[in-house]
Amino acid sequence: MKRLGLVLAVILLGATAFAASAQQSAAPAPAAAPAAAPASAPAPGPETAPAAAPAPKIDKGDTAWILTSSLLVLMMTVPGLALFYGGMVRQKNALGTLMHCFIIAALISVQWVLWGYSLAFGPDKGGVVGGLEWIGLRGVGPEASATYATTVPHQAFMLFQMMFAIITPALIVGAFAERLKFSALIAFTIAWATVVYDPLAHWVWGSGGWLGALGAMDFAGGTVVHISSGVSALVCAFVIGRRRGYGHQPMQPHNLPFTVVGAALLWVGWFGFNAGSALEANGLAATAFLTTNTAAAAAALGWMFTEWISRGKPTVLGAASGAVAGLVAITPAAGFVGPVASIVIGALAGFLCYNACNLKSRLGYDDSLDVVGVHGVGGTWGAIATGLFASKAVNPAASDGLFYGNAGQLWNQVVAVLATYALASVMTFVILKVVDAIVGLRVNEEDEVAGLDLSQHSETAYALGGGSYGEFSSPGSAFADATRTAEATPRPAHRGFEA
Repeated sequence: MKRLGLVLAVILLGATAFAASAQQSAAPAPAAAPAAAPASAPAPGPETAPAAAPAPKIDKGDTAWILTSSLLVLMMTVPGLALFYGGMVRQKNALGTLMHCFIIAALISVQWVLWGYSLAFGPDKGGVVGGLEWIGLRGVGPEASATYATTVPHQAFMLFQMMFAIITPALIVGAFAERLKFSALIAFTIAWATVVYDPLAHWVWGSGGWLGALGAMDFAGGTVVHISSGVSALVCAFVIGRRRGYGHQPMQPHNLPFTVVGAALLWVGWFGFNAGSALEANGLAATAFLTTNTAAAAAALGWMFTEWISRGKPTVLGAASGAVAGLVAITPAAGFVGPVASIVIGALAGFLCYNACNLKSRLGYDDSLDVVGVHGVGGTWGAIATGLFASKAVNPAASDGLFYGNAGQLWNQVVAVLATYALASVMTFVILKVVDAIVGLRVNEEDEVAGLDLSQHSETAYALGGGSYGEFSSPGSAFADATRTAEATPRPAHRGFEA
């Protein structure tokens, strides 16, 4: 395996060097400039008014693609992310984890209509946030917008962006899985979406947002979705604290088939996430589709081989996690880079995220489902890689990256990453402290031992005997006594799973 690792490293280095030249030649040449105006047409002069911009016109094909992409992105959260996370937790927390993802979809669907969309995409207020002119979707109708996605109904664009707003706080669930109060989840989700996600979306994608005006490029959410959720997850892990038994009690996934099915649904849904962000059914959407699939495949292989070399055996969980890491990393770059560059981005994402996930045990924080290692690290790498590999040959509307002579773009990406770190970390800390003061963050010891399924929802995921909360959690019950005895006895962690 060491020889295999050496060979893979050489191949990867060669691919990195090759990507810059191959992308330029392999990518389709930029569209030719429009034909010159007829000779009889007068040249624009001081007295000639510039031609008016064409009025927005709805295109049926573009509309169908955006609506389909919206469905795919919603599928990423429910059931995709719900199954992906639900399979990785212990059996007693399976329903609670599914419920978190499901209810976040409901909460943000309402929040986005009432005020979220207006804050994110409404008329600009100082480059920081959108105004409240579109609160309750006033002025957001079935006609095309003159500002965003001018070939689809404004409501279709709003729905597409809603699905991004839904999945982002749902990603954070993995950091505090198995120990957060359900009431705290509701309060945290509404507050976080309002003061972190909505302003950040405006900074990057909103008309007049300061990061967009700076020139930072984020095709589909590397900063807005993945870095913000990853950094917030890290803050949550430290503030909420570790699960009881973490470090000496095995906490392996209870249903890996669920997790693999969830990862597969994420992979499929991500085509709507990235290719849909072209906002038209065109060649750019096809490019984003291609780079998305290629990066996911390369990252699955990169993670698998890294784990194989490191631990002696590849795991199914590792391959699934690697694919997700590649999808995360390519998200900001999907419409700006070519297929060879996407291989490099994906393969390095698999390597980096694998090692980041293994670092948490050394640093002592309990990021239950590796949100920090996959989304925080993968999103950061993807945003930086955009500043390296972006090419006008792929997207004439974009800027070239460092490998094409534009070092300034790399700096713009770094600024966007650091700005996202700052907003997400500070505001998440404040929100957690406020929520803790009002309703409390963690369930008590008895509820955590019994599991969130019973303690928070009075249900069990699998009918294997027993079904009432008191039957499992009362101080004198055999279940409670047996569980406390097991937690008091240190056990070695199972190889291949987190301790």
